[in-house]
Amino acid sequence: MNLKQIQAEMKSLGDAKKAAHAQGFFKTGPGQYGEGDIFLGIRVPETRKMARHGRDLTLKQITRLLQSKFHEERLLALFILVWQFPRADEDKQRDIFNLYLDNTSYINNWDLVDSSAHFIVGPWLEKRPRTLLLQMANSKILWERRIAMMATYHFIRANDYQDALLVAQKLLHDDHDLIHKVVGWMLREIGNRDRAVEEKFLLQFYGDMPRTMLRYAIEKFPEDLRLQYLKGTIS
Repeated sequence: MNLKQIQAEMKSLGDAKKAAHAQGFFKTGPGQYGEGDIFLGIRVPETRKMARHGRDLTLKQITRLLQSKFHEERLLALFILVWQFPRADEDKQRDIFNLYLDNTSYINNWDLVDSSAHFIVGPWLEKRPRTLLLQMANSKILWERRIAMMATYHFIRANDYQDALLVAQKLLHDDHDLIHKVVGWMLREIGNRDRAVEEKFLLQFYGDMPRTMLRYAIEKFPEDLRLQYLKGTIS
């Protein structure tokens, strides 16, 4: 399928009721984090299925999808990039990585970030300097800060925790709930692999953590230990 056929098929799959629900779920109202986003009303499995038809699209065509006003078309573009990245040579991987960073303003909701950052940004930086992550963690753009934290999931899965902990520390005092959640989630993922590493970090910083971040981080802890952290009685 070419780009026009894919876009036509996406529109045909749209459902007004699902779109209305999604616009509430993804907080698209005035002043909310997804303000102004427009949905077609397509379920994620259907979008993933459509991505199979777009695997041969050029990066120029994928960029057009990624810059779409429709949320699902942007998600589709990211699914295609995630499929292409590990199958590409180094030059094309660089192009995909640069395309991604050049279009962070369109990767503008948590599902878009969480479906892509650790499959593109993390792998590209694996054998390269990772200072970009701390730069993005300092960004005024919410989604770039989430990308920075989410990208470290690639390293966490390889039992490499240093960058995740550095980014988490940088984001401790972030004022957005979506950052609190992703930092807590990544700390929990570290703990799932090495509890001692997570607890060393928590013992130093848990008193400074927003409540949501802490709750996410300790979600899998034994109940008595969780209560000690929440009450501030851990030592």
